[in-house]
Amino acid sequence: MPRHIVRLILLLVAAGVVALLSIRFFTVESFYRYGHYRGDSVAEIAADKPNFKGVAFCQSCHAERVAEWSKGAHNRPEAGKVVTCEGCHGAAASRRPHGVVAASMAGAEHPKDLKMEVPADTRQLCTLCHERTAGRPAEQPQIVVADHAGAQQCSVCHNPHSPKLASAAAATSAGNAGAGKAKAAACAGCHGAEGIGKDLPGPTLAGQNEAYFIEAMKAYANGARKDAMMSPAARGLSNQDLADLAAYYAAQKCQSSLAGSRQASAAAAKCVACHGADGVSANRAWPHLVGFSKAHLVDALQAYKSGARKDPMMAGVLKTMSDAEIDGAAAYYAAATCR
Repeated sequence: MPRHIVRLILLLVAAGVVALLSIRFFTVESFYRYGHYRGDSVAEIAADKPNFKGVAFCQSCHAERVAEWSKGAHNRPEAGKVVTCEGCHGAAASRRPHGVVAASMAGAEHPKDLKMEVPADTRQLCTLCHERTAGRPAEQPQIVVADHAGAQQCSVCHNPHSPKLASAAAATSAGNAGAGKAKAAACAGCHGAEGIGKDLPGPTLAGQNEAYFIEAMKAYANGARKDAMMSPAARGLSNQDLADLAAYYAAQKCQSSLAGSRQASAAAAKCVACHGADGVSANRAWPHLVGFSKAHLVDALQAYKSGARKDPMMAGVLKTMSDAEIDGAAAYYAAATCR
């Protein structure tokens, strides 16, 4: 056999021996136990602390928020639509640095040492799912951001934990306006003979949305709202009485003296999306503010801010408003009288 062939064979054998020794001494013992990877990594990964802790982890401290979320549009597993706490607030834990198995539980964890994110710019967050795009399924609620509420944050009108607004058709009445007129005689002393309460102690009810009127009266009746005069009066009314009164007042005319196109004052800017620049709401579940006195509005807004009146949407708006801003917003809408 030629000498150069012998040398080539010896070189290949030597390379093979080096390769086998390298595999023996430089490859970790568990490599290829289950496949083309290190088998011990399976146990290490399983022992690692997960970043996401789940809703149950949040519930012990934030039961009220979780209760709002669980009944809202963000928790609809039957429709495949679930947005959990950590989807908006970030992960409740953080993993260890890779490669140190003993430190697998050493990462930061809320509430001990991890500060959760409270989104400040909800327009950037909510539009990830709700901005209108060409390929987005029609059943997903979508908005054109520029036309929806201008530069206002989503949280001005939407409770982020239960964002779906009350339906425009919510609590509509099947009342009789004629019967309501007779029943309204008892209310005329404070709210006016035709529901126009100018220079009277009570707010104007003419043109008021039926759904809002009924819900407000029920709140007085069950104690959610407290008023020395309204609470006992509401408790004496049946559901049919409320429906009839709502139908009567909704049928009365009260055109706002403020132009709908006018620029609201800076203090009232947060109110416009729901209550209009002229004090006329676009949703039947929200009140018109036409004919409400400044004192009445200030008292109502302060009650929402303090929690004496319960409404997640109003509480969200008012938590960022100072007393001076509340006073300014009330003064602006107090100018919206009937004409």
